[in-house]
Formats: sequence, C-alpha cells, structure tokens
Amino acid sequence: MYKSEQLAQHLKRLIENGSWSAHTKLPSLREQAEISGFSLMTVMNAYQDLEAQGLIYSKEKSGYFIAEHLKAQMPHSTTIVSLNPKIEINSLVFKYLKSIQSKDILPFGSAFPDHHLLTPTKLLQMVSQKARDQKSYDQTTNLPPGNLALRKIIAQRYAMQGISTDADDIVITSGGLDALNLSLQALTQPGDYILLQQTTFYGAWQAAERLGLKVITLPEHPTFGFDLQAFEQVIQHYPIKVCWFMLNAQNPIGFTVSDDIKYKIAKRLHEHQIHLIEDDVYEELFYGMNKPLSMKYFDRSNLVLHCSSFSKTLGAGFRVGWVYAGKYSEKIQHLQLMSTISANALIQNALVEFVSSHHYEKHLRQLRRRLEKNKKRFTQYLKQHLGQCCEIYSFPSGYFLWIRLPLHIDSLELYQQLITQNIGIAPSPLFNVSDSNQHYIRLNCSFEWNPSIQTGLDTLIHYILNLQSQS
Repeated sequence: MYKSEQLAQHLKRLIENGSWSAHTKLPSLREQAEISGFSLMTVMNAYQDLEAQGLIYSKEKSGYFIAEHLKAQMPHSTTIVSLNPKIEINSLVFKYLKSIQSKDILPFGSAFPDHHLLTPTKLLQMVSQKARDQKSYDQTTNLPPGNLALRKIIAQRYAMQGISTDADDIVITSGGLDALNLSLQALTQPGDYILLQQTTFYGAWQAAERLGLKVITLPEHPTFGFDLQAFEQVIQHYPIKVCWFMLNAQNPIGFTVSDDIKYKIAKRLHEHQIHLIEDDVYEELFYGMNKPLSMKYFDRSNLVLHCSSFSKTLGAGFRVGWVYAGKYSEKIQHLQLMSTISANALIQNALVEFVSSHHYEKHLRQLRRRLEKNKKRFTQYLKQHLGQCCEIYSFPSGYFLWIRLPLHIDSLELYQQLITQNIGIAPSPLFNVSDSNQHYIRLNCSFEWNPSIQTGLDTLIHYILNLQSQS
C-alpha cells in the first residue's frame, strides 16, 4: 500500500468515527506533513484522494475542510421492497429518446459524456489507417466471441485488477446494453423473478418487460447506497433467479458501493446460488487514484457476469462492449448469432491498437480530470441557485447529478416544459416504475462551461423556481 493510501485511510477513519465534525478545517499540507512525518507530496495525494471520495472539500486559498456526512448526500429511502409483476416502460423510453435526438436540444438528459471529451485524435488516426487496410474488414475473425487480440487485451486488464481471466471467458458485443441483454436472456426464462435496484438504468426495466420477467426492487440505502438487509430478506423469501446491479458510479444516482458491502453481496449470492449481471459501464470514470473493485473481483463461484463497454470512454461511435461470461460464453454466442451477430470489425481492430498503447490510459486520465472539474462547477452553480428548494446529490465519479425537486413538482412535467425550450433532462419515471418518488431528475454535467451551458442551466433554474412559487 502506498504511503498516501495509508494516510488517507487513517484520516478517513477519523472522519467516519466523528472525530471531526462537518466543515472543520483540516491541518494544512505542511502541518499534516509535520504531524504524520510524511512528505508534502504524500499528504497532498492523500488529501486529493479523500476529496475524490467526497469526504473532504477544498476552498481556494483557505485549505481543506470536512464534507457533510454521506448520509446527507443520499436520497432517503421511502419505499419498501416491492414486487413489480407487470412492467410497462418501453413506450415512455421510446418517446423520451426520440424527443432528445435533435441536435438543437441541449443534451442535459443524454446518457453519454460530452462528445468533445471523447474520441481522441490518436484513435481517429488509427481508425483512418485501419480503414485503408482490407484485412481490417474481415468479419470472419471478428464473429462471436469477437476479435481474439481485443479479448486478450481485455483479459489482461482484468488480471491487472486481480481477477484471473482468460480470453475465452470474454465475448465482444455491440455495446454495453447488448452485453447486458444477452446475459439476461441467457440466464432467464419468462416468468422468472429478477432483482433490480429500485432506481436504476431504464435498460434494465426494458429488458425485463421484453423477456416477460417478474421484478423485485430494492430501495436505496440512505447511507451506503445498497440496502444489504433488504437484499437478504428478498433472497430468503423470493425465488430470485438473477440480480442486475450497478454498484460503481450507479446510474442515475451516482453512488459507489463500498468493497465491504460488495464482499457481503458476493457471499450471499454464493450461499443462495443466485447469478448477478453486473452493469459496470462507468468503471473507468472514477475520481482520484484508486479504481473501485467490481463484483467480479469477489466472485468465487462464477456467478457474476460482468458487462462493460468502451462507449462511455471513447464515445457512442465506438459502441463495442463485452461480457465476462465464463461458462455462459457459448450460450451467449449462440444468442448473439441470432440477433446482433457481431460488433463492427473495423472498430474492433482499431481498438486493439489503441487500447494496447499508452494512449488509452493517457486519454482516461485526462477524461477523468475534465469530468471531475465540470461536475464540480455544475454542482456549485446549482447549489448556489437551487440549494434552498432542491437537494443536489453529487458523488465523486462519473458525470451525473441526481436532483431532488420539491415534492409537488413532477419531474415528467418539468421535462415536458423544458423540451419546448430545447433543453433535455432525464426525469425519474425513466428509472423508477413506481408512482411515488417521481420528483427527481438526472442531469448530465460532463460539458465544458460556456455561455450556452449557463443559459440552459439558468432556464432550468427559472422553471424549477417558477413551479416552486406556484405551490
């Protein structure tokens, strides 16, 4: 363990046990170096790590301060575990996605980062070079399970995280959603029970509706994000076949579940022999130095199918995903050959060259820094103007903000009003099928600040305050 990690863990324990109250000023970098005996650089790295975790915050020319406890950052759970035997969300999602397609719409509702931050020049050069080589279009070597060289590179990246992997465990797909859908189809039959987080990516709801599955939902825990007690109750009382969870930079809320809770989830899955489809498409968009562990890391029974994608780091044009399928690899390939067949051969070949070079890691570091900077500015601006009537939930990863509106404001109505002004937002009915808790919106804050962005935010603020004044 690095010295900065040791110091960060020590300070984290002091924060979590209440030794320091919220907004208490920490010792300066120089003072902390004298107290701890570590170098200034080590102390600075530790403070930056704690800031990335949301435990402390910095003020220009003033130093570092203790942040509000995480409990104050999470929406309170107001709904118990619920059974959703009939899901009807596809029509709403279809209409919503059609409504935000126009290039004139300010894309605060988009699921993708700002395209200006993606598709690095070096990658485009590699694509251009590959495009002139006829062998790059050879589809036979890129059919399921996908390009062997790309699968080997992905397997190596798993190994770097301490996850033993072979290229044969990996199936390349046409994006992360394709990986998730194929995995769910491989593991379930119509009428099976599956377990979802109560507020989750709408693709999970769509897949459940399409496959005729019965859905049980877990409420979010107000402190830890994942309600372990509710999870244990559900798997004891319902014949859950599959869980579909997003535990790193969860979409739409944004929290990351601790390693301790992930370990306990894996233990319960093993005890009850329940499979987990892990949606981890935001795995690379963490802040700070330490990448969060995936559930696959804790899987000792081959019950976790880990799904991810390049589309959130390289853009929608590079919609290539994968699933760590293990023993289900062949079944997923059979399903794939009956649907999407395979991912684009040219893109797979270009990714082999780009991801295996130092350019990919350099791009990821730059992307994380810019997303963190942009998210912080959005958060500060919205808290300044809406802090009296809304709660802004901001977590140290990804590029989404989850905003709790006043109780009487319906997020779908707000979305419909804003779309007439060419502003897109993502209302909570896309992520939660219950009739309650529909006063939240998800906001994409990956965009570089400019007059157009500020004008769009000012319009959003105006509409919220106007609806608030009508109560």
